[in-house]
Amino acid sequence: MLRDEAKIMITTQSILDLNGEWNVRQENQRGTFKGIVPGCVHTDLLAAGKIDDPFHRDNEQKQFWIGESGWIYRRRFTVPADLLERQRVLLVCEGLDTLATIFVNDRKLAVTDNMFRTWEFDIKKLLQPGDNAIEIRFASILKRKDLLAHPLSSHPSSTALAGRSMIRKEQCNFGWDWGPMCLTHGIWRPIRILAFDTARLVDVQILQDHSHKNRADLTVKLQAEITSPRRLHARVTAALVGRTVAVETASLRAGKGQVVLSVKNPRLWWPNNMGAQPLYTVTISLLDTDSTPLDALSKRIGLRRLELIRRKDRWGESFHFAANGVPFFAKGANWIPSDQFQNRVTPALYRHLIGSSADANMNMLRVWGGGIYENDIFYDLCDQYGICVWQDFMFACSSYPTYDKAFMDSVREEFRDNIRRLRHHPCIAFWCGNNEVEQINIGPKWEKGQMPW
Repeated sequence: MLRDEAKIMITTQSILDLNGEWNVRQENQRGTFKGIVPGCVHTDLLAAGKIDDPFHRDNEQKQFWIGESGWIYRRRFTVPADLLERQRVLLVCEGLDTLATIFVNDRKLAVTDNMFRTWEFDIKKLLQPGDNAIEIRFASILKRKDLLAHPLSSHPSSTALAGRSMIRKEQCNFGWDWGPMCLTHGIWRPIRILAFDTARLVDVQILQDHSHKNRADLTVKLQAEITSPRRLHARVTAALVGRTVAVETASLRAGKGQVVLSVKNPRLWWPNNMGAQPLYTVTISLLDTDSTPLDALSKRIGLRRLELIRRKDRWGESFHFAANGVPFFAKGANWIPSDQFQNRVTPALYRHLIGSSADANMNMLRVWGGGIYENDIFYDLCDQYGICVWQDFMFACSSYPTYDKAFMDSVREEFRDNIRRLRHHPCIAFWCGNNEVEQINIGPKWEKGQMPW
């Protein structure tokens, strides 16, 4: 059994990093092999020499058995006794792909069913000082007959597996006209244990007001999760290239607070080839009554006014974008996942592709709705290069079970997770509901609230 010391970082919080090496085995099989987290079972099998390159010749068809199988990821880790003395101890999973059942010390913790959500679970009672084990069992989507038995309407040109829209998973995993069907499983984004006392920051929203000459006002709204009643306050600063340009302090009531920072003579952020891309850093420090730091986070923002201008015309309606009051022609490309296996998309590859987009005089990329809400580095680089982002939600070329309350509740949490994660980026120009879903003919039954079958 693989066992290694997980990394500990203790500041105002304690973080137990569970990334790295895990043991992987196929469901109902005994042999194990090394898996890397974040990652996926295809790249783990490839690294272990158990499959050939999925992109070579007809290996795609020969490897359908991977998606038809369940896969189990397991590892051991050491928990310091003082970590369990914290008031809250959470397991934080930033991405589980997709139908997962989590066990801690062989006791069932939770079941997940949405690849795009961040999952948090209280695990304090399941842990013990010293040696512990975590196991995540990923079920085959193809065996979920209850989900796949009634596929909904999809685009007539779609080559993807019928029934995919019933499951909140990267839609192009099911095959597309531009790529293979590789039904991945695994812990595809970081996983960790977070322990803290008193309070932590759970949401920060930064709103901009450019209505005053030579000044930009930032309204910073804060929300904290509080574990014990305390009078808390937050110190909020804005800095440009390491120089503080504004600072304010706010008291929190019922875990919420708000400050307004005024930035004089703001340096504006512009799309590529329209100007520079100066980036301000807004830092929020959550403090106890005696100014003991409890939590802190930073958001890098650009000061800009980015608008979608809609106008009626002789043909119906036209629209264009404007940055800081200046209309511009949006020119760019459609961004699909850069690899079927997301863990192979390195920072260097992101930088090459986005830098090349800027070099080609693009100023906008559209994140396509059949892939993923991209990793943070994608948006960081778009901020730096002045590439605006037309951001789809992850729905593509199919109707979806909007009649199903559980499905819609999960989608609502998916939206909340990703909007909160991305909304501060100056590159975000537009949120779009889907890719080509409005072209699907769903028929009169749907409009009456009836299931289409």
